[in-house]
Amino acid sequence: MLRESFDRVRRNRPFTIEAMVLLPEHLHCIWTLPDGDAEFSVRWRKIKESFTRSFLATGGRESLVTPGQSRKGQRGVWQQRFWEHTIRDEEDRRRHVDYIHYNPVKHEQAACPHLWPWSTFAKWVREGFYAADWCCQCEGRRVKAPLFDGVAETAPE
Repeated sequence: MLRESFDRVRRNRPFTIEAMVLLPEHLHCIWTLPDGDAEFSVRWRKIKESFTRSFLATGGRESLVTPGQSRKGQRGVWQQRFWEHTIRDEEDRRRHVDYIHYNPVKHEQAACPHLWPWSTFAKWVREGFYAADWCCQCEGRRVKAPLFDGVAETAPE
């Protein structure tokens, strides 16, 4: 349903997903929008709306929302806000891509990035940006987590 929601929105408001990871309670993405287009908020709103409709129609359940949230039309499926960050340069991009791909390890969902199937890590390995064993702890290897220096520590939109 999430993939369908992304695809539905991209047909009308194009963007490229450069990197992404989906975890049980959150996701991270790096998108590239067309030149002169900065409407991240519109895209996220439409993705959330599309997914919520599909999710609830197939029996998904909402979390409780306060009466005030309900009056504002908020639903108990997604958090209200998202965090936006404009990539400043290639080093900033690399740190954010690393953060995304290391996130399943950080949140103890997988021992290694290559073991988490719901990310773009394998695509980045195929394209030669990562070694297949990047930050791998299989077979008793000990690795140090990458330094993220403020990545994903921005204020909400």
